[in-house]
Amino acid sequence: MDAIFTGKSRRFNSRHLALANHYLFEPVACTPASGWEKGQVENQVGNLRKWLFMPTPRFADFATLNAHLAQRCRELGQRQHSHLPVTVAEAWADERQQLTPITMPFDSYVEQALRVSSTCLVTIERNRYSVPAPWAGKVVSVRVSAGQIRAVADGAEIACHDRRFGRDQWICEPWHYVPILQTKPGALRHGRPFVEWVLPAAIETVRQALMKQAKGDRAFADLLLAAQEAGLEALDVACQLALGHKAVSAPIILNELRRLTEPARPAALNVMKNLQLKEAPAANCSRYDQLLEGCHD
Repeated sequence: MDAIFTGKSRRFNSRHLALANHYLFEPVACTPASGWEKGQVENQVGNLRKWLFMPTPRFADFATLNAHLAQRCRELGQRQHSHLPVTVAEAWADERQQLTPITMPFDSYVEQALRVSSTCLVTIERNRYSVPAPWAGKVVSVRVSAGQIRAVADGAEIACHDRRFGRDQWICEPWHYVPILQTKPGALRHGRPFVEWVLPAAIETVRQALMKQAKGDRAFADLLLAAQEAGLEALDVACQLALGHKAVSAPIILNELRRLTEPARPAALNVMKNLQLKEAPAANCSRYDQLLEGCHD
């Protein structure tokens, strides 16, 4: 409900007021005891529901549904306008020139403060979404929109997931749990985020090889920790190079990774001609002997 009537005054929903401030329009509530105003709105909603949602569309995701609705709107725009001798699309194109252009879309979401569990999860509608490990046990702001779940803390976005509409689902981002491997490398074998992590073929081959070695958990954990800054693509290339040399070892892969990610060397400076050395100094060790003799005397 966008407005709550308290006597003759109205109290609007806070997000609706934010929407009005964003698009610079003043919300107007229906007049009390004037049912015909509400009936006009309900009639328009009924028409849109009939035109766009009957029969009920069924799609796998919001992107496909939005594409279908956009195409349906273009089809309806070719209908004759009810009051003008043009189509609805032509009338809209003419009216659009008189409107203020939209510079930035309104970020519509419902926000709530939630405490992160000890397993780095927040629960939204019986589904669990992961956040980075450093925020375990702390309170973060969770923004729920139609298609995304975003976690915000200290003024920055720390996690973003596609929203799930089922129940009892775990949506875990493995990178959120990589810092835990510094103290618990054994989580690679049994931790749910790592067991279900689909890695590139070269990295998975290295993982299987290292897990068969002594302290292989720690070795592969070091590779993932190094890849936090370098990226998974760079680690994949480093693993491919190591496999090409048939040297599956964590130190070798880390060396290849550092070579791939090291900053480019600065270009040689162009020295001015008048500053270039014309006569190279001669190696004259007798000068040092003379200094030593003088010191002895």
